[in-house]
Amino acid sequence: MFSFTGPDMFSRRCVWVNGPVIVGGGPSGLAVAAGLKEQGVPYVIIERSDCIASLWQKRTYDRLKLHLPKKFCQLPRMPFPDHYPEYPSKRQFIEYLESYARHFDINPQFNECVQSAKYDEVCKLWRVNTVCDNGSEVEYICQSLVVATGENAKSVVPEIEGLKDFGGEVIHACDYKSGASYKGKKVLVVGCGNSGMEVSLDLCNHDAKPSMVVRSSVHVLPREIFGISTFQLAMVLMKWLPLWLVDKLMLFMAWMILGNMEKFGLKRPALGPLELKNNQGKTPVLDIGALEKIRSREIQVVPGIKKFSCGSVEFTNGEKLEIDSVVLATGYCSNVPYWLQETEFFTKEGFPKAPFPHGWKGKAGLYAVGFTRRGLAGASADAVKISQDIGKVWKDELKQKKQKVPTHRRCISTF
Repeated sequence: MFSFTGPDMFSRRCVWVNGPVIVGGGPSGLAVAAGLKEQGVPYVIIERSDCIASLWQKRTYDRLKLHLPKKFCQLPRMPFPDHYPEYPSKRQFIEYLESYARHFDINPQFNECVQSAKYDEVCKLWRVNTVCDNGSEVEYICQSLVVATGENAKSVVPEIEGLKDFGGEVIHACDYKSGASYKGKKVLVVGCGNSGMEVSLDLCNHDAKPSMVVRSSVHVLPREIFGISTFQLAMVLMKWLPLWLVDKLMLFMAWMILGNMEKFGLKRPALGPLELKNNQGKTPVLDIGALEKIRSREIQVVPGIKKFSCGSVEFTNGEKLEIDSVVLATGYCSNVPYWLQETEFFTKEGFPKAPFPHGWKGKAGLYAVGFTRRGLAGASADAVKISQDIGKVWKDELKQKKQKVPTHRRCISTF
């Protein structure tokens, strides 16, 4: 990595990177970096926060645990420690990621936020512009760019009529830590995905009074079926049976274990859980105790919201409810459209256009990791492909240099 400075050297730098620039220091970025490190490929990894895996460290609730068994969540080349439980806690997962970074000597450029990244057609290079916390700017110039910001980089906050006039506390689930401060309060949880269910359960366990908004249909499955992970069982069945049949079997077993939840306000979608996940990216909820609270009415299921007013909310069925606080468990989205100036590989929503498993590589040295909608296992699989592909290009270039074959790196001579 070489640095070029102009007259105002303290406010702006230009850095040539021999290998790729990786944007994002979460699990996906770390997995790619580890693969490159083992192949001896230099790289720079840029992270907007002051730590690795900032989403896990700073934007998740305290009670969070991995929803899938640990073997489906480990990163390449380093399994979880044997003494870890089947479903590691948030703290354990963060410790695992930190040890992973130490093991592979991964040292991101922290506190740098990417403002733009664009492919220079003239020089055939990527230009990645960042702003540091101290206000200085850096332009990284590289031959390949790895987008590792993932599916959940930006929280989604919907516009709901009257919410600004509500008057009580309104937070997104990314800022929710524990229900301890909500004891005795009436809390409206907007959203019924995994986050909405867990936040509602946590509020219940801290003697709050949660009401959960269920605006549309949702698949709720037990986390385990007959002592086996539901996810693992589905993966095994899919090796032998068509997806539609696996869906029917999963729903039948869920009905046997959980019963009919429609009478409690939880309607199932027309598509099966696996088909819905593949087609629309909607993850089924894996129950860890919220359904029991819904049955006992400790968690109230309420319909969609019509509007908020001071201290209360009105639902689409005309009913009103007085509440003290609102937690928006309304999900996350990609932030790629805000900084990547590219429209051929990524959609306007910030996801690769090519379906899984082909969405990891674009043109002109552009790669994407962590966008498969298949969790950490999908991210790890793509990270291996990306590091191997970049490694091959790197080795081919070294051979060219030894043979003294000119390459397009000459365009950097303008600095």
